[in-house]
Amino acid sequence: MSASASNLDPKIADRLKRTKDGLVPAIAQQHDTGEVLMLGWMDDEALHRTLTTGRCTYWSRSRQEYWVKGESSGHQQWVKSVALDCDGDAILVKVDQVGAACHTGDRTCWDADVLEPVVGERPAAPGGSESP
Repeated sequence: MSASASNLDPKIADRLKRTKDGLVPAIAQQHDTGEVLMLGWMDDEALHRTLTTGRCTYWSRSRQEYWVKGESSGHQQWVKSVALDCDGDAILVKVDQVGAACHTGDRTCWDADVLEPVVGERPAAPGGSESP
């Protein structure tokens, strides 16, 4: 894994703010429903592959290798759009997810461990009417 070995467009690479390991978090979201599916990690080459193949490629921190989502499981992610956040330190990939996104077999990585927060309510607009 090395930014110098990547084919990523330098204009994009210059905008990325990476971790000390050279990675940027990448959120996968279902393109048509907005469902947040998973968080993966990309380096410059994984982002390049994602942008140029139509399939999501991530860097596996545990295996220390690239992996194309669904290559072995059949649960592919077909890229619909890719965007950097305003700081360049996160990537949003809108995908068409086939099957489960989570390695546990759940549709998303956030299905199994829902926490119970205090739910906040925004105050009514002055004058008693809600703002749009």
